[in-house]
Amino acid sequence: MNARTIVLGLFLSSGLLAHAQDKTEPLIPKTDAPAPKPAEEKKWYEKISMRGYMQVRQNNLFNSNDKLTCDQCDKAWGGTGGVSVKRARVVFYGQVYKNVYFKLETDFATAVSPTQSNQNFAQVRDAYFDIGFDDDNEFWVRLGQSKVPYGFEILQSSQNRLTLDRSDAINSAFLTERDLGAIFYWAPKEIRKMYSEFTSQNYKGSGDYGVIGIGIVNGQTANKAEMNKKQHVIVRASYPFKIGSQIIEPGIQGYTGKYVMYDTQLSAGVTNTSADKNYTDRRAAASFIVYPRPFGIQAEYNIGEGPEFDVASQSIKVKSLQGGYATLSYRMPYKNQFFFPFARYQYYSGGKKFETDARSYTVHQVDFGVEWQMNKNFEFTAEYVFSNRRYEDFVVQPNHQTGNGLRVQAQVNF
Repeated sequence: MNARTIVLGLFLSSGLLAHAQDKTEPLIPKTDAPAPKPAEEKKWYEKISMRGYMQVRQNNLFNSNDKLTCDQCDKAWGGTGGVSVKRARVVFYGQVYKNVYFKLETDFATAVSPTQSNQNFAQVRDAYFDIGFDDDNEFWVRLGQSKVPYGFEILQSSQNRLTLDRSDAINSAFLTERDLGAIFYWAPKEIRKMYSEFTSQNYKGSGDYGVIGIGIVNGQTANKAEMNKKQHVIVRASYPFKIGSQIIEPGIQGYTGKYVMYDTQLSAGVTNTSADKNYTDRRAAASFIVYPRPFGIQAEYNIGEGPEFDVASQSIKVKSLQGGYATLSYRMPYKNQFFFPFARYQYYSGGKKFETDARSYTVHQVDFGVEWQMNKNFEFTAEYVFSNRRYEDFVVQPNHQTGNGLRVQAQVNF
């Protein structure tokens, strides 16, 4: 091989090597390459979401007694009956900052009373924001109008609840389950994740209201003016844990304060035992929840004292109260659908502070039903009721009604 051949070979080899290097990424980045753009932070309106649900009911199918009513439960139950819109909720919410969350919920189906011909007024349900104190938001304070942490059933959304109405015993503590105030919550992040899963995985959870909740609220219930300077103090503690495949959540809660009777609540001629219309209002309750995996139990009982109409003296006195409920359920998945058969017994004896003259009640009721979730956007519930209800106020003495009937509800979630 002569020199000319060697030089020609080296020349061709260097050309092929240079061509091959042009086909690959350089080992050292080019100095003139543009720097990657930092991710743009979302605008405030991009952090806001919307959801909601609507419930349409017929309460009086095969009703044995049209005089059997429950104003607290459903104002369209009994009487002339008919189809009604029980709830039409629209919710705006969002984590607008890593430690700031807000929620605004409005109901467009508020019913004033059974005797009003015009119905379906808009009313604020939730209007609050959460301020977190740590990176994981394990400690936070909720300011505004929100659900009061008293009882699992009060905290559980009507969108998720099996029975058509909350129990008289627990729900008589706070009308519409809400009040204005400040509530401090704490829960470890792993427990907060469990609370979220109980709802998202269709286990009829109550939502995330912490393991510990301590707060002060006006005590006059939601959308009501404060009438004294003595706020109610509320404390709640609950903790979910696993036993095999089941998840159990026991809880205790209580509150104390002074409730003021509004003049509009009082019948003419009622003699009040309190000159300033302030009445002791305090309760304590125990909860025992077994999430439906597949068998479920939801039971609560509370005792206490509060304003109640006294028949003997024709006045309103502070009297003892007690009552609770127990609901049994079963979660039955079928293809992409779910069936939840359930049965509940409830009992209550005491006053209802937000009704006329703090009406005196005795309630015994049994409900049997099934909820059918065709998909995540539509569900249908049928509930058969056996009810025994007595109430008395200054005008109505006594009103004792018994009866049974079929109630149905269609619900759309969006």
